[in-house]
Amino acid sequence: MSVYMDIYAQNIMDHYKNPRNFGRIDDPTASRHEANPLCGDVLDIDVRVEGGVVKKIGFSGEGCAISQAAMSIVGEALTGKKVGEALALGESDVLKLLGVSVTERRKRCALLGLLGIQNILLAAEGKPEKKWSEILGG
Repeated sequence: MSVYMDIYAQNIMDHYKNPRNFGRIDDPTASRHEANPLCGDVLDIDVRVEGGVVKKIGFSGEGCAISQAAMSIVGEALTGKKVGEALALGESDVLKLLGVSVTERRKRCALLGLLGIQNILLAAEGKPEKKWSEILGG
C-alpha cells in the first residue's frame, strides 16, 4: 500500500473509531432511518436546516467501517452547505472525500449516509426520495 493510500486508510479508521457528528441532535428539521439490506449497515440520521443551509447533522448507527466513517465524513462535508449543494453531491464526490478505493460491493456502504441525508432534504422540500439507482453512478 502506498503512503498516500495508507494515510487515507488511517483517516477512515479515525472516523470509524471517533465519528464526527455522532449522536442524535435536538430539534432536527427531520430524521430518517436508513439501512443497507445487503450487508446490515444501519444509520439513524438527524438534520437541521435553517435558511436553506444544513446547520447540523447527527447520526447513530451500526455497520462496517466504511459505512460509519463515510457518514462521519459526509456529515462534516455537508454541514454549512446550502441544501442545493448537498443534493448535488454524488457517488464520485463521496468516493473522493473517502480517498480510498471502494469495491463495487462496498459502494452502498460508502453511500448510505449520503442517501439518507439527501432523502431527508428532499422530503423537507416535498420532493420524492432518491433510490439507490440515482445515487450509484452519480
